[in-house]
Amino acid sequence: MRALVGLGLALALAACDTSAPVKPADEKAPEAKLGSVALDAPIRALGTEPFWHVDIETAGLVLTRIDQQPLTASNKGFEANGNVAFWTSALPDQTPFKVTLTAEDCSDGMSDRVYPLSAKVEIGAETLTGCAASIEALERASEAGRVE
Repeated sequence: MRALVGLGLALALAACDTSAPVKPADEKAPEAKLGSVALDAPIRALGTEPFWHVDIETAGLVLTRIDQQPLTASNKGFEANGNVAFWTSALPDQTPFKVTLTAEDCSDGMSDRVYPLSAKVEIGAETLTGCAASIEALERASEAGRVE
């Protein structure tokens, strides 16, 4: 009987193999990035003619254009595949709202800035194209050179 209990205990312990490394509770998961841009930090996609920008923040996706009310959609998170990341959502009236960022150098066509990402924004049947970078990098950037 003791042999059976001992065998059962040995099998139970073998099933609970603890030899695999365990991450400490305070260790963070690796940061999700697209090129050099952290995808979990606030990002701004922007374009010219007409001027527009989309802020991608935890609270939501907000499209702002000159002389129009901002359009807001929920941020359901992003999907990434290679050098592309996208956010898919909808406006309150259920119009599809999608932001796609690609890790490639981009010029806005008006300034002498070089952005780390190109951007495409689709709102229903309308498509806007432009560039993108983290909001933090945009706040530090001058009117010329690389936005980093």
